Amino acid sequence: MVAPSDMLLFVTVVREESFTQAAQRLGITKQSVSERIRHLEEQLGVRLLERTTRRLRVTGAGATYYERCAAIAEQIDAANSEVQQRQVEPTGLLRVSSPVLYGRRYLTSVISTYLTRHPKVRVELVLADRRVDLIEEGLDVAIHIGPLDDSSLVARKLGESAVHYVASPRFLAKHGTPDARELRGARCIGFSAFETWEVQGVKSRIDPVLTVNDLELACEAATEGVGIARVPTILCQEAVRDGRLKILFGPKPAMMRAIHVVYPSRVNLPPKVRHFVDALAVLVEPLPPPLRVPRRRRR
Repeated sequence: MVAPSDMLLFVTVVREESFTQAAQRLGITKQSVSERIRHLEEQLGVRLLERTTRRLRVTGAGATYYERCAAIAEQIDAANSEVQQRQVEPTGLLRVSSPVLYGRRYLTSVISTYLTRHPKVRVELVLADRRVDLIEEGLDVAIHIGPLDDSSLVARKLGESAVHYVASPRFLAKHGTPDARELRGARCIGFSAFETWEVQGVKSRIDPVLTVNDLELACEAATEGVGIARVPTILCQEAVRDGRLKILFGPKPAMMRAIHVVYPSRVNLPPKVRHFVDALAVLVEPLPPPLRVPRRRRR
């Protein structure tokens, strides 16, 4: 089988009209050029070039062969240019995964700005409150909140999310304000049949009176007086400020959860991923200002 590299070498020789100049352009020796062209002719069973001491002349068969090989060379150059351009300008489909709440609250503005800056990119946003497998699910980027499980992923920290225990004034008036050791028997809103909550170093296994799979529902239920919920600051801050919810167990957050953007590898990172990660780091502010419990006015 004829080596494609020898076909491209033949094109260079014809264009340069010289073994010597072709060798200089390709960074190889004149002898190597001569031997490869002779081997090419032997494989094809036809003479492509007539050689004299002063110049080269393409034979009739060589001219026909050159046209075909030159067309292939142009396609190869176009393919190389296209791939190299993709490493400069973001293009193609970018698949992003995010927890539902984070995606709703933060990613719309980020993606809008990103698409305006990079019009050749399309974005598919997948909102899911579960840990995704980037490779298995064909994702380019994912937002992870909490501990990172897969150490093989490249992670860039975006910030932290504060979590508070909250309840409505109506609920607290009816059931009382529990201390850390009384949480076990309190009416709580959780995300599974049994959960372990930790308050001031005391761990309590709770049996939720209401189990949900959405943080916003948990916050709304707490506002309606259903029970005590454990929710992020970004969800409860407005209700706390206007007095519809109260923070329990002191103003200090119950926990801080790290927010990372993760992607499979730094090696040959596509521009669409690199620019999106940079956009997240610059445009997103995952950590809201500390909550301030409203003070009662003196009469």
